[in-house]
Amino acid sequence: VQFQRLGLVIVDEEQRFGVTHKERLKALRHDVHVLTLTATPIPRTLQMALSGLRELSVIATPPVDRLAVRTTVGPFDPVVLREALLREHHRGGQSFVVVPRIADLPDLEALLRETVPEVRFVTAHGQMAAGEIEERMTAFYEHRYDVLLATSIVESGLDIPNANTLIVCRADMFGLAQLYQIRGRVGRAKRRAYALLMTSADGTLTVAAEKRLQVLASLESLGAGFELASHDLDQRGAGNLLGDEQSGHIREVGFELYQSMLEDAILAAKAEASGLKPPEDPFSPTITTDAAVLIPESYVPDLAVRMALYRRAADLHAGDEVEAFAAELIDRFGKLPAETANLLKAVEAKQAARRAGILKIEAGPKGLLVSFAPGGYPAPDRLLRWIEAQKGAARLRPDQKLFLARELPTPGHRLGGALALARALAKLAEAPARDRTTAEAPARDRTTAVAPARPAPPQPARRMAIGSYRARK
Repeated sequence: VQFQRLGLVIVDEEQRFGVTHKERLKALRHDVHVLTLTATPIPRTLQMALSGLRELSVIATPPVDRLAVRTTVGPFDPVVLREALLREHHRGGQSFVVVPRIADLPDLEALLRETVPEVRFVTAHGQMAAGEIEERMTAFYEHRYDVLLATSIVESGLDIPNANTLIVCRADMFGLAQLYQIRGRVGRAKRRAYALLMTSADGTLTVAAEKRLQVLASLESLGAGFELASHDLDQRGAGNLLGDEQSGHIREVGFELYQSMLEDAILAAKAEASGLKPPEDPFSPTITTDAAVLIPESYVPDLAVRMALYRRAADLHAGDEVEAFAAELIDRFGKLPAETANLLKAVEAKQAARRAGILKIEAGPKGLLVSFAPGGYPAPDRLLRWIEAQKGAARLRPDQKLFLARELPTPGHRLGGALALARALAKLAEAPARDRTTAEAPARDRTTAVAPARPAPPQPARRMAIGSYRARK
């Protein structure tokens, strides 16, 4: 098809199109505007909208007098099937029975003839000729049949107000968005509709299938498509925004890092488009020691909770936030294990290193090696005087790295030394001019501040954290 002046492309039922299809439509004209419509956006499309790459508009207002579809989930039962179909038949309505595969149709046909002889049914599937499918659908629409037995071809495009009961056999074999679309075939008038999602007779389900069915059963309100699509995004992953994968996780760099990189790129692009200075890339200091830095599984057994705690720890920006986080951990899970205490020390050391312009601190048995960020140390004159005051224990190497000689025999000493050094250099960099004398105290006092003789006992720290936490509450 050749368009003379194509300006707008509207894609309805967007979840049925692949990335290649939509990109080909956009390629018909370089500056074409694209509007996509769907009740259940695919994870990739929803993620692009949530990330700011696309504009999003949600229509959450249902038609007047529309009632929500009552949804139940359970194992396949011929008695329940018969009761549901007869109830709809006696109130003058029609029903859908949907199966996942064409091979399942003959068994269901035999079951309907034997179990529910009172109703008339017709079968439709995608391998039939187009004329035959249209003839059967027309007959069902004209109420010559009470039940339409079909595959997922009924997912979209049907508007039969008189059909208000839906039975999905082996619902665990359908996707979340697909089930939502199929459920949308009923309840399209002012009458209450019912949807029965039947699993295998023995009731065995995979974890993912059980989660899908629970989400669908819980979202019975009208206009819940956006919330359901959000669950779909959470379960299946956002796909590849730079490729054609419409779902799945970014295994190469990890989803969290990919999201962070994407957010930075979007902010830079928006700043450039508006003529503003793009935001500076925040560097993340590295603290290298051989101390165990983690939240043990024995301390927080649930993996999702542990990952959430790791994310929160990475977002801490001040010492009082670290203290409050420690108090919360003690409150929820008990006394901090040594590995988790080390994690909080590492987080605090990173905070101090960022304020001091430190890119990396490497701690070994004989001392600490500091690498500065490309911008260098914020107060080089104070740093030089501080090095002189160390009486040879500290020196600046030709590669502009700072080495501080200290005896740090254990991993705990090395992590504590890195934290103390980062604090000292941050305090030195942030000291105002009138406090330079204090910041450049004699070497004896600073030696104690930079490398403590032994790690602080955990119990006083625990009491301090709890006391501060209660004071804030």
